[in-house]
Amino acid sequence: MSRDYLSVQLASPFWSAYRELVRTVVIPYQYDILNDQIAGVEPSGAIRNFRIAAGMDEGDFTGMVFQDSDVAKWLEAVGYALRSHRDPELERVADEVIDIIVAAQQPDGYLNTYFTIAAPEKRWTNLMECHELYCAGHMLEAAVAYFVATGKRKLLDAMCKFVDYIADTFGPEEGKIHGYDGHQEIELALIKLYGVTHDRRHLDLACYFLEARGTEPNFLREEWERRGGESFWGTNKQSKPDLAYHQAHKPVREQDEAVGHAVRAVYMYTAMADIARLTGDADLHKVCERLWHDVTGRQMYIVGGIGSTRHGEAFTFDYDLPNETAYVETCAAIGLIFFANRMLKLNPKSEYADVMERAMYNTVIGSVALDGKHYCYVNPLELFPQANSRNPDREHVKPIRQEWFGCACCPPNLARLVMSLDEYIYSVNEAHAKLYVHLYIGSEVAFDLNGRRVRLVQQSD
Repeated sequence: MSRDYLSVQLASPFWSAYRELVRTVVIPYQYDILNDQIAGVEPSGAIRNFRIAAGMDEGDFTGMVFQDSDVAKWLEAVGYALRSHRDPELERVADEVIDIIVAAQQPDGYLNTYFTIAAPEKRWTNLMECHELYCAGHMLEAAVAYFVATGKRKLLDAMCKFVDYIADTFGPEEGKIHGYDGHQEIELALIKLYGVTHDRRHLDLACYFLEARGTEPNFLREEWERRGGESFWGTNKQSKPDLAYHQAHKPVREQDEAVGHAVRAVYMYTAMADIARLTGDADLHKVCERLWHDVTGRQMYIVGGIGSTRHGEAFTFDYDLPNETAYVETCAAIGLIFFANRMLKLNPKSEYADVMERAMYNTVIGSVALDGKHYCYVNPLELFPQANSRNPDREHVKPIRQEWFGCACCPPNLARLVMSLDEYIYSVNEAHAKLYVHLYIGSEVAFDLNGRRVRLVQQSD
């Protein structure tokens, strides 16, 4: 069994500087963005949405239907920052945000500002497109990270209440919704929650969402039919739903190639690997291996990026990896790192660590400027600025990093990954009394092994 949390202190000329940049610049900058305090940047409205849902402010919902997730990822980054560096002022600010979030929670435990403010009667009616469980998953991850760092339970208890409500709403039993979210995320989040609660119901709910996906009768197809093919995004009616885009075209155990939206896919594969490890499911482990080899052997760029097309931010087909039009979303590379990290916990093979390292150094860290205030959503391997500005097929590729985005999933995702970097350097297998070093990053780790206190110092530049 691998231990999930190790006491690691970074001492890396390269990565320690990035960690300090995120802690001292990126996190405060993103807080100001979330509070609409940066002039000239598209308003986020994310924290104001929570204030409106809590009855503290009046107004309309702002931003994407999944805007809540930006706050959640920011809070998760704060949790990791506080774990490595105590900062009373940052903790005070985070506590204030948590107070607002918890105040926005509905009496039954439900927490989602879009459906609380704009469409309370449409709760759970468009799981394919509206990210309700995705947002719940990100807030779960934030709650766990903040609890581990500070010991404070306010957000964790609120999210446990939300999970109880979700478990009462979804499942195979009669009277429940026999379904799952169009954007995977809650599955891996529930496993993180299980890691601190040790409540088997949380692991079982993650297993349900995973195993229900793609089975017949197909939930997403039936939901789409109930809506008459109407899309939340106001696009033309689809002749049929694109189930492969959501990795819901067949049961997960039957999937052998990466298809559809790249971030959704690797988030799902991460949860699959977690569940295979925690339940000892050898068959599910084999599925993870198949999907890993397809992603990294046939659909991954040399820089560790995945998802080659802007149409759906998706995988296409084997070896279709164009440089100039590459999408290679930052979140997708981060998700690939999650997947690699979980595969290492299943089986400590160097190929997983190599991909993790490749994506970190070549795609993820390149997506943020050294000022901490400009970001890449898309990470192409080649630029032709005139074509990028005048060819509509290349308008997704920006020749310079941007201050923010209308869909701002990537910047806070990067912040939480960099601040949790210590979780990716080492792992311990207690059963075999072994410590594995996955990344050559200057650091110190201390842990107990077979009754002995072990301290390892790695010097690397």
